[in-house]
Amino acid sequence: MSRDRGESGTGAGRPLLAPHGVLRRLLVSALLVIGFGLCALVFVAAVGGSTGLGAGLLGLIFAALPLGIVVPSFLWIDRLEAEPRWLLLVALAWGALVATAVALVANTGTMAIIAGATGESPTSVGAVLVAPVVEETAKGLGLVLVLRLQRWELDGVVDGLVYAGIIAAGFAFGENILYLGRAFNEAGAEGLFATFLLRGVVGPFAHPIFTCCTGFGVGVATYRRPGVVRVLAPLLGWTLAVALHAAWNLSAVAGLDGFLAGYLSMQAPVFVAFVLLALWARRREARTVVTELGRYARAGWFTDAEVWMLGSVAARRQALAWASAAHGRPGKVAMTGFLDAASDLAMLRHRMQLGDVDDAVLAEERRLLDRVVRCRAELAPGPTR
Repeated sequence: MSRDRGESGTGAGRPLLAPHGVLRRLLVSALLVIGFGLCALVFVAAVGGSTGLGAGLLGLIFAALPLGIVVPSFLWIDRLEAEPRWLLLVALAWGALVATAVALVANTGTMAIIAGATGESPTSVGAVLVAPVVEETAKGLGLVLVLRLQRWELDGVVDGLVYAGIIAAGFAFGENILYLGRAFNEAGAEGLFATFLLRGVVGPFAHPIFTCCTGFGVGVATYRRPGVVRVLAPLLGWTLAVALHAAWNLSAVAGLDGFLAGYLSMQAPVFVAFVLLALWARRREARTVVTELGRYARAGWFTDAEVWMLGSVAARRQALAWASAAHGRPGKVAMTGFLDAASDLAMLRHRMQLGDVDDAVLAEERRLLDRVVRCRAELAPGPTR
């Protein structure tokens, strides 16, 4: 979870990378750019072939509107431990480009195989049985990518929900471009607005809620020692995501009455449950921050007042406002670094309490403690530990 806003991805205070580390980072970056680029080409070709340029641009404009609601909602959940912007953008791009391209190819290929074997168009079967498995797998792999890129960034239930929600928001954006463009071609403005009402107004959180089941499972797994729970939690989360996705698609192909019945009886309660889960996870994270930093406070690294402030979103805002007023932009940057490092330290310590300790974890703990001391010194120069 460590990062310095406005600085390079390595973050201030990190040790210089060895030559082989630099080479590995460059290689990974190149592979990501190539992979994302190829998926973008597949997606653009699919949009062009399915909707045409004009309808595709209309679809893009309307598909972007729900992002203005969905993305800020997930960022709000993670106010205590804001994720690095670059990694959130990678997650969003994975959903919009990679997961969408993979789903297009896999769904089309699978349904072509079924059609060839049965001699019938498997539209409903594909929507209910094939698409949920393919799409939730493609989106779930984005969480694996986040873990591989930055192990420290996904370290709990809140992080799992946030990254899953952002990935799914990107996927819904890409998918909506196709649906909206096709609707415009088939039924003009009326079809476009009807589809937007269904996908952008009634169900903008559908895909995020599905994938958040996987994210919840991955988040639970990060709290556990290696073992059965660490394997089963993500698997059970993915299974629930597929089941909810299949139920949503089933209601969508059952006609207007079927959709309304499914929405009121299942989707609305699921959304309420998701909101309650998000609020619970956020409060739990705040308690974890206070508990774990309290251990460091007893060792002299934090004051009790700092621990209390770090566990409160409102108090953090006040601290940022004070730092900005007292020290200008440098003070705001220093306070942001202090808040980020302290939050990261709390979550890292929580994992350590559960037995996840190795040389890399200890080195990260030392780095975060050094950053806390450095940022505090920039806010109030004087003797430090």
